[in-house]
Amino acid sequence: MGTIVVSNLGKAYKQYPTRWSRLGEWLLPFRGQRHKLKWVLTDINFQVSPGEAVGLIGINGAGKSTLLKLITGTTQPTTGSVWMEGRVAALLELGMGFHPDFTGRQNVYTAGQLLGMTVDEITQLMPQIEEFAGIGEYMDQPVRVYSSGMQVRVAFSVATARRPDILIVDEALSVGDAYFQHKSFDRIRQFRKEGTTLLLVSHDKQAIQSVCDRAILLDGGRLAKEGRPEEIMDYYNAMIAERENAQGRDTVRLQETEGGKVQTISGTGEASVSDIALLDETGQRAEVVDVGAAVTLEVRVKVNAPIPRMVLGYMIKDRLGQPMYGTNTHLKQLPLENVAAGEEVVYRFAFPMNLGPGTYSVATAIVSTETHLVNNYEWRDLALVFTVMNMRRPHFEGSAWLDPAIDIQRT
Repeated sequence: MGTIVVSNLGKAYKQYPTRWSRLGEWLLPFRGQRHKLKWVLTDINFQVSPGEAVGLIGINGAGKSTLLKLITGTTQPTTGSVWMEGRVAALLELGMGFHPDFTGRQNVYTAGQLLGMTVDEITQLMPQIEEFAGIGEYMDQPVRVYSSGMQVRVAFSVATARRPDILIVDEALSVGDAYFQHKSFDRIRQFRKEGTTLLLVSHDKQAIQSVCDRAILLDGGRLAKEGRPEEIMDYYNAMIAERENAQGRDTVRLQETEGGKVQTISGTGEASVSDIALLDETGQRAEVVDVGAAVTLEVRVKVNAPIPRMVLGYMIKDRLGQPMYGTNTHLKQLPLENVAAGEEVVYRFAFPMNLGPGTYSVATAIVSTETHLVNNYEWRDLALVFTVMNMRRPHFEGSAWLDPAIDIQRT
C-alpha cells in the first residue's frame, strides 16, 4: 500500500554575495561561513494515507516542485524527513531523465529501468506504452525532435505502464493536448479505484476538485492550509484576488455554515450580500426544487460606501465545486452607476432549473467589472446551498436537463 509521511521538512540553499566568497569558504573553512541560507520550504508536515488522492496547489514560487523533488528523493532535505511505503512512479519536470539524442524507444527502456522494471518487463509492456503514447513513428526518432506534448505522452505512458502504489504528477500534464489529458486522467481515476495513492500538483481547479479527496495549499514555502478541495480552492482564489486587488485592502475570512462547510469571504467591504434566496414559482423560499422548474435567485446587496460602478455576479457549482453556470450584470449590460452608501439593491435572476439531480451551491461576487481582480468589494463562496430532485421528468443521466425533441424516420 502507498503511504507518504512528511515530517518537519525544510529546504534551504546557500547564497553567496560573490563567487569569491564561495571559493574563500571552500579554501579557508576555518574563517567561518560566508553564505546566507535562503529557505524555500519550512516546517512542512502532512501525511497521505493509502488510496488517498491529495492535490498540491500554490502560486509559482510557493515551493511545490521543490517539495515533490524532496519527496521523490531527487533533492535532499536540509531538515526533516520523508517516509514512503510502496512502489513509486513520478512524473515531474518535463522529459526529466530523457536523453535528447536517444530515440523515444531507447528512452523508454532507460526510464523504465529507473522505475524498477527489468528489460524483459519493458519489452513486454512496449506495445501498450506505444499505443497509449500515440506518437506513431516518432517513437523511433530522437527525442530532440519531439514537441513538449510528445515528451509528456511518452513520459506518462512509461510512468504508468504498471499500476504504482504511489503516483506523483507535477504540472507536466498541463502542456499536453486536451485528448491526451482526458486519457491521462481516465487512467489516474482507474488507478485510484484500484488503490493507488495520488499526489497531484495542478493549477487546474476542476482536476483538483474532481480527482482529489483533500488539498494542500503552499504559500511562501509553508503549509498555509489543508482541507477539502473545494474549500482550499476557494481560499486560494480569494488569496489571489487579495494580492491582485489594486486597492490592497482585501481581507479573507472563513466562517462555518450551518451545514458544517467552511465558507470563504473576501473583499474590501464597500458592499456585501445581506440576504440570498432561491424562490419557487409562488415566490416562496425553496431549498429543494424540481428539475426544470421555474425559479428566481434573489440577492439583496447592502451598500456600505459610495461605489462608482457596481456589478453583481453569481456562479452555480456542483457538490465538487465545479462550475455549472455563471454570469454577471456586466455581461448582461446592466451595471449600476454611482451607487450611494446606505442603499439596498435587490437583484432577481429568473431561469428554469435545468440541472440534473444533486446538491448545488451559489457563489456571489460584487465587483466593478467582469472580474474580481480589479475591485473585489465582496466575494462569497457557498452563499446558498440547494438541492435539485427529479420529481416529474423521465429518468436521465448527467448534470443538465437537455431534453431533446426526437425525430426518427425508417426507410
